[in-house]
Amino acid sequence: MKLLIFYVNSFAFETHHKGLDSADELDIKDSIQNAIVGFIHVEEKDEQDSSNVETKLIKNLKWAARKNETNRIVLHSFNHLSTSSASSDFTQSLFNNAEVRLRNSEYDVSQTPFGYFLNLNMDAPGKPLARLFKEF
Repeated sequence: MKLLIFYVNSFAFETHHKGLDSADELDIKDSIQNAIVGFIHVEEKDEQDSSNVETKLIKNLKWAARKNETNRIVLHSFNHLSTSSASSDFTQSLFNNAEVRLRNSEYDVSQTPFGYFLNLNMDAPGKPLARLFKEF
């Protein structure tokens, strides 16, 4: 897995067009303030060790949230950090499981629409620990 984390003052997105034919038809526009946004690329090898990968994802997101003094986390599928990609079913399941576990830890969690290319607008401050990259 490759994980690019941003702390953002604001993060706005709008569905642009479907990247997966199987994705539901959506027309969504939303914004979130003072959050950690995880740009997550799930790789094919992650399907062999899903429990461990999921736990590392959650630990890294929670750590970044604590360091940036927020309880808001956004999970965003960003399939542009590696040439290897897990199946869309596995990726979506991993995201859903991570969301439940983070909510159970009292985080305010959301996901961007899965299977869509999105218009994005981000305001990310230049403070330490506002941008992180993890690979596991």
